[in-house]
Formats: sequence, structure tokens, C-alpha cells
Amino acid sequence: MSETREDAEASVMALDGLGLEALRAVWRARYGPPPALRSPELLAMTLAWRIQAAVEGGLGAETRRALRRAPPAKSSNEPAASPGSRLVREWQGVRHEVTVEEDGAFLHNGLRHRSLSQVARAITGTRWNGPRFFGLRTDGSR
Repeated sequence: MSETREDAEASVMALDGLGLEALRAVWRARYGPPPALRSPELLAMTLAWRIQAAVEGGLGAETRRALRRAPPAKSSNEPAASPGSRLVREWQGVRHEVTVEEDGAFLHNGLRHRSLSQVARAITGTRWNGPRFFGLRTDGSR
């Protein structure tokens, strides 16, 4: 027996406020092993979409074709700033300047690095998200 729109709406509403483990339990009951997501918000949205898609039919054929034709996402190793840009960060009282090279490399203290994350690690001695370290991203990632 398939869910009605009203059943699906009630199922989606019941997801509100559930924690990660409760959402995983709902997923297991409906679809089997849950995805390896660690964000309750993302898992709740994914569950809500699947519940609604089961009733409404999901994406149409034209939308699926358009998604297949969409260009790939920007590569994460592309520079986060334009060539010639100078990025400045003070770390433990020391000013660090990085220049974005034409080929996408990053120049810091006379050394070329392939990524801002490599530069951030050279500065701090620990792993960092380079764009985050230099203030190009504002999310909570390190």
C-alpha cells in the first residue's frame, strides 16, 4: 500500500526535531541502511524528499536530462582567488602573505604550494581548510 499525500505530509512533519539517530532509525525502517551523513538537517531533508518523491513521482524526465547535461562542479583544487591576488593572514603575531600565481599555485615565503591548505599547514603545523584559514570561506570547517 502506498502513502497518500496526507500520509506523506504527516511523515515529513514527524521528522521535525528528530536527532540524528532517530532520523537514521526512520531511514532504516523505510529504506534500509541509512547514508553516512552526520548532519541531522541534511538527513531530514533527504528523508523528506524521498518520502515526497515516492508520492509525487520524483524528478521529471526533462529535469533528469538537464542534470545529466549540467557542467561538473568547480574543482576544489582551483584557486579560491584570482591570479595575482595577495592573501594576508596574521598568525600568532606573524603576518603571512600569499600570492595566487597564474597557474593556480600559491607562493608563500618563496615556496610554491599546490593549495591554500598546504600553505595553512606550513604556517600552523596542523591541518586547516586553506580557504577558511585565509577568510575566503565563512563556514565552520577547519
